[in-house]
Amino acid sequence: MSRAAVAMFSGGRGGAGIARALLRTSGLELSLLINGYDNGLSTGALRRYLPGMLGPSDFRKNLLLHLERDDPRQSLLEHRLPPGTTIGDLNELIDRLAGSAPLAVATREAVVRDLRVFAERLASDPHGLELADCAVGNLVFAGAYLRLGEDFNAAVRECARTFGSPARLLNVTDGANAFLVALKADGRVLADEADIVAPQDAAAITGLFLLAEPLTRRERAELAGRPAERVRELLSRRDVPAAPNPEALRAIRDSDLIVYGPGTPHSSLLPSYLTGGVAEAIAESRAVARVFVVNIGGDHDIQGLSAPDLVDRALAYLGDPGNERRTITHVLSHRGASRGLAVPLGVLERGSWAGARWVSADLEDAARPGTHSGPNTAEALHAVLAETPLARAG
Repeated sequence: MSRAAVAMFSGGRGGAGIARALLRTSGLELSLLINGYDNGLSTGALRRYLPGMLGPSDFRKNLLLHLERDDPRQSLLEHRLPPGTTIGDLNELIDRLAGSAPLAVATREAVVRDLRVFAERLASDPHGLELADCAVGNLVFAGAYLRLGEDFNAAVRECARTFGSPARLLNVTDGANAFLVALKADGRVLADEADIVAPQDAAAITGLFLLAEPLTRRERAELAGRPAERVRELLSRRDVPAAPNPEALRAIRDSDLIVYGPGTPHSSLLPSYLTGGVAEAIAESRAVARVFVVNIGGDHDIQGLSAPDLVDRALAYLGDPGNERRTITHVLSHRGASRGLAVPLGVLERGSWAGARWVSADLEDAARPGTHSGPNTAEALHAVLAETPLARAG
């Protein structure tokens, strides 16, 4: 794996430990494929303020992968503006950064430039955004987005350069704005990404939709109480196709290893698989191993689902429900006590599911129960890749 190209589908933090460990592998080229449907509190407010912009939060989180905790770039990216922050306070912060921030000159100049672009926009429309709790890293991203002609993917590339990301950080789509909506088996609508990741009833999510505009309160009320299939029909009419980022498709095709990373499935992962061209790029990829990494713990959006259920959902969203195209060659799960996501004993004994080999290993981070140990998981991925016939053949 020291000479491998790896394409990993990821979210904000679920696969962070794995990505960090892969980045420490000499010679490995890592591409992280992420979607921008995040619509949480301050991120949602920023998206409403800048109509047309996807959510930058998961991209910001992945800019931290190579940074130590005491690195001033990490402090800057994660700093949250306190309650009551005004435009004047933001400009004072920018002036302090320009004069004394402990950053490399090129980084400081880029950060200050893009924050000033955003501050100028805010000054022209001062009542459209409450700055409290906004991550400064998101505002840097927003400034880059505005400066680069409202090109989301160009802003991703620019911020990756500014903060020295060693990973190739790629939005899986072409950057067009869209809003994620989910439908549950009982007909309830989860009207945005924030609702999908929040506590909810135990009914399963049975569909994901991308809308060009968010659902209004009136539209939500009109959908409430209707039969589930009728709601599905109405949402399907508004569903918009997600066009791919050509760079993301190339990264998939040119990879030696594809990793379907852990994370919140219905917000971070499954929506990415819906992107046009992704399934075809996987089928055309030279990757000798395509590994699904099972979450160690459960999430609100997957209550009642087992690990094999998650594999089945990934295959369905990738258009290969029978795994006839070998979309997934291996499934990698933690060997240990389940934290809400069961692996049936029969699957472990058989060592396979849906035509993919099922591998169990010690993957949990002892210091952070419920999360993956990066080194352990990277080692397990290395072992999977090394055992494939094409890999052994060189």
